[in-house]
Amino acid sequence: MIGTGKSLRVLVAPLDWGLGHATRCVPIIGELLYLGCEVVLAADGACAQLLAREFPQLEIKKLPGYHIRYGKKSLIQSVLLQMPGIFKNIHNEHRWLQNLLQKEKFDIIISDNRPGFWNRQSHCIYITHQLRIKSGMNGLFDDMLQRLHYRYIKKFNEVWVPDVDAALNAAGVLAHPSKTFLHPLYIGLLSRMQPQPTETKKHDWMILLSGPEPQRTLLEQQLIKEIRGLNKKIILVRGLPGNTEAIEAGAHVDVFNHLTASQLQQVLNQSEIVICRSGYTTIMDLLKLKKKALLIPTPGQTEQEYLATHMQALGCFPFLKQSEFTITKAAAVLQNFHFQFPFGDEQFEQYRDTMASLTAIPHKL
Repeated sequence: MIGTGKSLRVLVAPLDWGLGHATRCVPIIGELLYLGCEVVLAADGACAQLLAREFPQLEIKKLPGYHIRYGKKSLIQSVLLQMPGIFKNIHNEHRWLQNLLQKEKFDIIISDNRPGFWNRQSHCIYITHQLRIKSGMNGLFDDMLQRLHYRYIKKFNEVWVPDVDAALNAAGVLAHPSKTFLHPLYIGLLSRMQPQPTETKKHDWMILLSGPEPQRTLLEQQLIKEIRGLNKKIILVRGLPGNTEAIEAGAHVDVFNHLTASQLQQVLNQSEIVICRSGYTTIMDLLKLKKKALLIPTPGQTEQEYLATHMQALGCFPFLKQSEFTITKAAAVLQNFHFQFPFGDEQFEQYRDTMASLTAIPHKL
């Protein structure tokens, strides 16, 4: 590569809170490979299984995850109770990386929301759309979380934000706080999906489940109960890579535990309506495909609740609270909503320029 005379070695490590961090790294990893980089991945559990399906040719080093469980009601209370374990994980991942770099050299290290995954030996990049964490408590507590987060972020050479740097943006105040104290690089929106307008519609509804337990299972059980007698062709993707359990949801429902990116893209393009969580990666995929969708934020997960409200305010997607969801309400909301898709293809290609610039500059070996 330019500046080094050889291929750059890049280590990519996504956070394991759900699958969104891993899936939004897919276009990043793909572009690195296209640019001729030698890519190594660091992950464990479901994230590792997902990445192994997308990139079977790549080495995946076993990096222990955070294994956060959300409570049935309050996310912030669950996370606060697990804060000692979170700090321990941040310390452990930093030490894990130090030990690895004693044996192997990497020119670039990309951490998707893993605050401890940095080292002075390499050019380290931190990816996040949460420059402002909304706790759901109060502004003073959010300020404290922001300062704590920035204390870690400042150790990285670059901060990449997967959003556009404009008044009309996808992540709202999460990625565009009034005060940042940083100089983030907005790399545009990220999605591994490609629209296929000519694809024949085969499903009335697609239910796409994701996120941490126990809320993933609770929503699955609620939706299966609601759709059993529904006169629609439905496909249910459970968001469980590596799981072989079979469930019965009715003859009109096709059930898959997990789909690869190409399979998921095909099914999304074949579906009239998508019902899903309001995770940021999922939202970016829906915006890329210009797909009509109904969002159901994870209860107590303030980030998803904010994003659902933000998307509805922009006219992109409506939402229903999980506690309020019924088939009747969903049908009424979808019928009366006028879907708008304000983001163009160029905003989903912006990250390629960032990647090209990154691999064209000298990095210390």
